[in-house]
Amino acid sequence: MKLFPWGRESPEIDPGVVALHARNVSFDWSGVDLQWMSAEPIAGHLISALNMLLPEGERMFIETYREALPYVKDEKLREDMLGFIGQEAMHAQTHGKVLDDVFTAHGVDAGPYLAQMEYLFRISLGPRGGDNRAGRQMLVERLAFIACLEHFFAWLGDWVLNADLEKFGADPRMADLFRWHGAEEVEHRNVAHDVAEYFGVGYVRRCASMTLVFPIFLIVLVRGARFLVQQDPQLPDQGYARLLAGVFGAMWRGALPGVPSLLASALSTFQPGYNPQSVGSTAQAIAYLAASPGARAAAS
Repeated sequence: MKLFPWGRESPEIDPGVVALHARNVSFDWSGVDLQWMSAEPIAGHLISALNMLLPEGERMFIETYREALPYVKDEKLREDMLGFIGQEAMHAQTHGKVLDDVFTAHGVDAGPYLAQMEYLFRISLGPRGGDNRAGRQMLVERLAFIACLEHFFAWLGDWVLNADLEKFGADPRMADLFRWHGAEEVEHRNVAHDVAEYFGVGYVRRCASMTLVFPIFLIVLVRGARFLVQQDPQLPDQGYARLLAGVFGAMWRGALPGVPSLLASALSTFQPGYNPQSVGSTAQAIAYLAASPGARAAAS
């Protein structure tokens, strides 16, 4: 039986089919340090890089799904896609606020990195327009790309729900941000896979997409971590070799997911018949979403 890191047992009862919906959250970011995981600042910066990466990525997800919706005749899948869009919009908005209320407050200008993410998601992975064969194929490629990224986000969501970040001095508000987001990633983990399959993304295309997505995701994440380290006055500037040594050390200490589990997660998508249902627990995710301080603050 899994334990929440803060001492509550996760429920074992499968809630069955869950209707996806966006949840309002409210976070007070005043006083949050740039090094929000004080005992593991490198790990904290690597995780914080998601605050810069995710908003543009999630906007691309939303735009792509809106483009795909007119082709979907399955009502249940349409409902799931609309729920997914609502959740991703809230994720983009919430992580974007961290840029203003935490990064800017500490003198971090995220503009150069954000410009790179805009190019990646708006230009390289943006819509090509038109309803011709080439345009539809590009849409399918983007849906396959999203499915691969969503696999990692669900896997990371399961990790952060079960990681004891508090023992590394994590600020409870930032830990809650990533656990809330991670729980929703676990909750909607099947949607991107189901959409990709509906549009004909089979085994070969899935494997080809993962072969591209896996290194790209790691590269932009590490690049984001180095960007934050360079702007952190409490840390010396580090080249990639020293930064990666720090990342691997944080992995060994449990402040980040380890390489073996990361590789196993990526390779699992190469199995015939792969399905993301086995990634994480819906029951645990929903239990956290009910208890999340950020979600409860918005509801009060």
